[in-house]
Amino acid sequence: MEQFPVAAIVIIVFVLYILASAIRVLREYERGVIFRLGRVLGGAKGPGLFLLVPVIDKMVKVSLRTVVMDVPPQDVITQDNVSIKVNAVIYFRVVDPQAAVIEIENYLVGTSQIAQTTLRSVLGQSELDDLLSQREKINLRLQQIIDHQTEPWGVKVTHVEVKQIDLPQEMQRAMARQAEAERERRSKVIAAEGEFQASQRLSDAAQILSEQPSALTLRYLQTLREIATENNSTTIFPIPIDILKPFMKFEEPDKNKPKPNVPAQS
Repeated sequence: MEQFPVAAIVIIVFVLYILASAIRVLREYERGVIFRLGRVLGGAKGPGLFLLVPVIDKMVKVSLRTVVMDVPPQDVITQDNVSIKVNAVIYFRVVDPQAAVIEIENYLVGTSQIAQTTLRSVLGQSELDDLLSQREKINLRLQQIIDHQTEPWGVKVTHVEVKQIDLPQEMQRAMARQAEAERERRSKVIAAEGEFQASQRLSDAAQILSEQPSALTLRYLQTLREIATENNSTTIFPIPIDILKPFMKFEEPDKNKPKPNVPAQS
């Protein structure tokens, strides 16, 4: 009589264990690849609730969410023989859970290794100026190559981004000098363009003033008004001879008028 409750408890625990191992619940972003006696049973299962045959069925869960993976810094020698260190970030997700389980042992490690070797290969075939100026083009090329290699594993690479390019100190100083020389060249070109435009405008203004003398007089009077407004000191300036010509006409002697007779002194 005393052993009966113990046997019942053992049976109940065993039944609960069987049910717990048979019932599986997968989230919305999870899929399950079921192996029955070592063989894949259909396609991936989930999400939701389903039952497995205890002891016979084994399930491997695979997440379908996008994985963000940092690619460790890689030492790269560019095509123009510059030694740099580059790191990147790669975005990928599983699109075929069955292939991700069967075709490769660990798709995370495999994708990381493919990304590292591809990063060294692609950047080693490019020049330093291209790496700095054509970043989007290089990112697209990396994404296409890595995605092509991971496609048999059921992994889709959506984006690859080169994060940072570390240059040697000597190269940084050389690039700083080059950038400074380029800025100086641009400043000189802009100053020369400004001088050319100013001289051209002055030439046009001189031509207009030479054709219209009255315009020169008006400009002269305007300048005097500006001087008188800005400065409170006394300003001495010459008067243009053109202003005095009307008054000088009254002072000129008439050559046709006879001269008065002056009596001679004895």
